Amino acid sequence: MSERIEKIILAYSGGLDTSVILKWLQEEYGAEVITFTADLGQGENLAIAKDRAEKTGANKIYIEDLKGEFVANYVFPALQAGAVYESKYMLATALGRPLIAKRLVEIAEEEGADAIAHGCTGKGNDQVRFDVTATALNPDIKVLAPVREWSMKSREEEIEYALQHQIPITVTQESPYSTDLNLWGRSIECGVLEDPSVEPPEEIYEMTVSPQAAPNEPAYIEIYFEGGVPVGLNGQEMDGAELIQTLNKIGGSNGVGRVDLVENRLVGIKSREIYECPAATILFAAHKGLEELTLERETLHYKNAMVSPRYAELVYYGLWFHPLREALDAFVKTTQQNVTGRVRMRLYKGACMLVGRESPYSLYDYSLATYDRGDMFDRTAAEGFIKIWGLPLRVAACLCAAKR
Repeated sequence: MSERIEKIILAYSGGLDTSVILKWLQEEYGAEVITFTADLGQGENLAIAKDRAEKTGANKIYIEDLKGEFVANYVFPALQAGAVYESKYMLATALGRPLIAKRLVEIAEEEGADAIAHGCTGKGNDQVRFDVTATALNPDIKVLAPVREWSMKSREEEIEYALQHQIPITVTQESPYSTDLNLWGRSIECGVLEDPSVEPPEEIYEMTVSPQAAPNEPAYIEIYFEGGVPVGLNGQEMDGAELIQTLNKIGGSNGVGRVDLVENRLVGIKSREIYECPAATILFAAHKGLEELTLERETLHYKNAMVSPRYAELVYYGLWFHPLREALDAFVKTTQQNVTGRVRMRLYKGACMLVGRESPYSLYDYSLATYDRGDMFDRTAAEGFIKIWGLPLRVAACLCAAKR
């Protein structure tokens, strides 16, 4: 090592990777290691993380409740933007990483640490999200990624290391799944899931029941939005975290929110990922339905075709603090001014269907849309409109005919 590192702030989940990293950093660098665990809605794992950090020898432990900030400043802006990566991934982990990295940098500055560290692999997306975020917020901070440095090449070797150093873990050779959980969703990878031809075993799911085992009667819910932000459920006002947690339970119990995606990672490989995201699935469908009612055609089409997928890519690629994302936010904020109203959803055995919507800013005009006696649409104007609309094609066709 070319430089002396005396204090490190480690992003610590309490899982296999970060538990092994905590001990490895102390041995390899001879440094003081402070752990930071963010509460983004993963619940009971926090107590386990604290216990493991203590038993593994952390010099200091930070555990912070960031659910409110996570929802207000990361999740809901992505929801308003319609950001879904490759049409399936709701970006739960990708949205959590920039917030965690931001706090790592802040704590490092408060503690006078020389470096921050994370447990990301050398071929995943999260390493980019941590490293790039840290660089954007503090160009001088040192970022350590032990998994890119050490000689261990497999989870099996990490398990062996943990057993040798008496690090408390629950991962076994027989259950090698790697998971990440926050309010917005859960991701599962490794093990048999690395074969995209294999159906995911039911044992991997925790947030959702199998659609076949879901209730035989549909569940109906009503979601209320103000300015593109969900503010209430079934007649009751709720803050963002509570609303998402409630929808996760309702959606999960009806088998809603399972995703099986072979996605294109930023580093250039394809990866098979399984996601559970009941609340995100429901809220995206509801939000999209309300936008259909309140946004005029050109804005809606442009947002769906250009802004939403690009926003999702920026989040997925670890560029949350990129100026382009901030610029896109300005566009999105303008589009959300009238996305206010009520949406009714029907949840049934894994299906999530919008069945009703209304808004005080609705652009739907019954008198123009109806085919009944109340129809006020001027049909006599249609012929002239069609002639003008099709004029370029008519001119081109005449030119082609003249050349024959």
